[in-house]
Order: sequence, then structure tokens, then C-alpha cells
Amino acid sequence: MVSFSFKLTYLLTALTGLTTANAHYGDEQPIASRKPVDPVTIKLPSGFSATVVAEDLGAARHIVVSKTGDIYIKLAKLKDGKGIIRLRDTNNDGTPDQRTSFGDYPGTGIFLKNGYLYTSSNSSIYRYKLNDKEEVINPEQPEKLVSGLRVKERDQSKSIAVDNQNNIYVNIASDNDACREPGTGKGMMPCPLLDSAAGIWKFKANVADQKFSDGSRYATGLKNVVGLDWNTKTNSLFVMQHGRGQFHDFYPQYYTPDQSAKLPAETMYEVHQGDNAGWPYTYYDHIQKKQFLAPEYGGDGKKTGDPSYIKPTAAFPAHLGPNGLLFYTGTAFPEKYRNGAFVAFHSQSAELKKGYFVAFVPFKNGKPSGNWEIFADNFAGTDLAKPTGPVQHRPCGLAQGPDGSLYVTDDMNGTLFRISYNGAARPTKTATSSTKK
Repeated sequence: MVSFSFKLTYLLTALTGLTTANAHYGDEQPIASRKPVDPVTIKLPSGFSATVVAEDLGAARHIVVSKTGDIYIKLAKLKDGKGIIRLRDTNNDGTPDQRTSFGDYPGTGIFLKNGYLYTSSNSSIYRYKLNDKEEVINPEQPEKLVSGLRVKERDQSKSIAVDNQNNIYVNIASDNDACREPGTGKGMMPCPLLDSAAGIWKFKANVADQKFSDGSRYATGLKNVVGLDWNTKTNSLFVMQHGRGQFHDFYPQYYTPDQSAKLPAETMYEVHQGDNAGWPYTYYDHIQKKQFLAPEYGGDGKKTGDPSYIKPTAAFPAHLGPNGLLFYTGTAFPEKYRNGAFVAFHSQSAELKKGYFVAFVPFKNGKPSGNWEIFADNFAGTDLAKPTGPVQHRPCGLAQGPDGSLYVTDDMNGTLFRISYNGAARPTKTATSSTKK
């Protein structure tokens, strides 16, 4: 893949005298000017460029963009008492100049569909009615669709997607890496967590006050799915699973430290009603391209897993932390990107000695049509093989703008990036990103 690096140089100008665009919101704030500090270098394919859209957003997780260009971002932690940020470009210069926040709950999930903005906390799902410009009508009065979702100390995020039949899908993660018995390396058989976690649950997207018991388990055997998207071409749900770890920690007789650092794969699945991806009983090895029996359940690194479990659609190196998935439906990017999948990776791989990037998987006829590749690299701002400083940005959420551009959130320093295609013969647009120490 041909790529080039360019330096982001960015300066937002203070704007004053803005009028309130939507009387239902609270005080709307202009985005203040900032002095650029420590510019980050992003690597992109030839013809692409990136700009920084906004900064200091907080723990910016998943994101959607309305048909008129309003940007809604879900925050994992409250910022100024609010958990959703809306950015708006009031003067049509391509850069948001107004920031509004609403919603008094943190979380990860956000989805735009059927005239509603759907959002999630770590235990509930909400929706907001939109007007014909896809603006939230009553931002402080959401309708609660679902409550009582499982929340434990780790992997709490409830990522969501909505289909075309008014169904909403939510990830409920396992809080136990391999469903081990406490204090041992032995797996619980059968794994009791599968009744309420480690899978995708389905609820109605247009019915209020549903409890966990009102939903149905759509797919199981998925340890933690932070990135998911409804593919409108295949009319099906695709998910990105975080793999388990600690092979060498509990089973040094079977796995070396190097194997433990490189296994298992981070996996993409296309899931349908009743599917089982095999966690915690099996794992996928992307190097050997096989599914193996987990050591907690009698595996030794050589025994293959149950063939009835669904196979990955695509597989990636271990421990990259896939947090965002987006199927690109625009026409602004070159033909190879159309209907393909972008994946935002939130961590780093010992195998690649790289991380914190956005990957791309080409698709044709609803299936991967080639190898995955790194699309946007070096959000970390440092060489991960020989670090010269701290990581600067962690890609998390992905969204497509009405003009076909790609938005990428960063939940470490709260920076929002926009990637656009200008054509190989056109000059690169630049903007600067300041980062926190």
C-alpha cells in the first residue's frame, strides 16, 4: 500500500457572537482558539489528507454524523456533567465552530437511524427523536428503551447497532477473560456467563421500558465486541471481537511468552440469529489460520476447536483492541474503498510492533476480497518499537460524513480527526493537533 506522511498543522480561531441554533439545547459554546503543541504525524495513502476537527472533547468513543453535518459524540466519562457532545458548523466553512453537550450519563454506544438518535450508557439504551434536519428535539428528555444490562468492573461498554426492522443490537461483554474459576487456570464448564454476557442481545428499537429479560440472545461466544456495524449491503450485523489473553501466565507448558503476546487473533464476524463464535472454549490463531481448543478446556496449543462454531470473516494480530467498525457507503473515496470495512484499533500488537491505527478490509459481494491493510497510521505519535515519548491518540470511533469523509475519534486526548480524499494531483490540506502531556 502506497502511503505518505504529512504534518498536521492546526489552529482554531476564537469565534464570538454566535446565536443559538436550537432553542431546546442549553448554552451553546463557540470553540475557543488554542496554541498548537507537539504536532502529530499521520500516515495515509496517496491522495488522502487529514485535519483536526475538534479537541478537548474528553473520552470520545463512538460517533455519528447527521445528513446536515452535525456531529454527535458519545463520551465514556462525563465532561462538564454531560455525556454527549454535538458539534455544528454554523458558517459552512467545513469546520465545526459550535459545541453543545447533553445527556447526564457516560457510555460508548451511539447510532443514527429511522429519525432517532440511539445512545447507550453502561447499563441502559436510550433514543432521542430527531427533526427533519436530524437535530435532537428534546436533548434532556430521552426515551429509555432498555435498562438492567449487566455491568461489572471491566469491559462495561454497551456498543449498539440498529437494523431496518426496528431491532437494536447491543454488546454485553464478559468480565472474565476466559471464564476461569477464581484463582485457577481451570475453565468453568459450562461457562455460566453465557446466559447474560459474552454475546449480542436483541431488543426492539421502538418499545420503551424494556428489561433485560425482554430481549433475546442473538449471538453468543463473543468475549467483548466494542466495534460493530449493520452492513446495509448484506443486511446483516458485523462485529469486531477483542481476543482473550494470558496463555503463558496460566499454561507455560503449552505457550511461550512470545506465543502469548501474539495470540489469539482479534476477529471480525458476520453474525446471525443463533450463531456461536466459540468463546471461551476455542480461540482463533491467525498465524496458522485455525481454530484451537482453549487450554482452560483441555487444549494444548495443538488440539483444534469445535468445527460447529462460526469462522471469522477476517482476522488481525493479537491485542490490537478493535473498538470501531464502519462499512463505507460513500463515493468520495476511490472505488476500492466502497462497501469495504474500516476498523479503528485502540491498542498495539507485539507481533507488528505497531498499533493505534485505522485498518481497511476490502469487500466484494458481502465478503472480504483481499488482505486487510493499514489505512491511517501513527495516531500514537511515537515509534512503538522504540518509543520516544507517550502515546498521543487512541483511535476509537468511526463515522462517515455526508460528503463521504471519514471521522475518527480519540478517547485519550479527545481529538476528532477528519480524513478526506483530494486526489493524487491535488495539494494536501493540513491542520495542527495539540496534545496533552
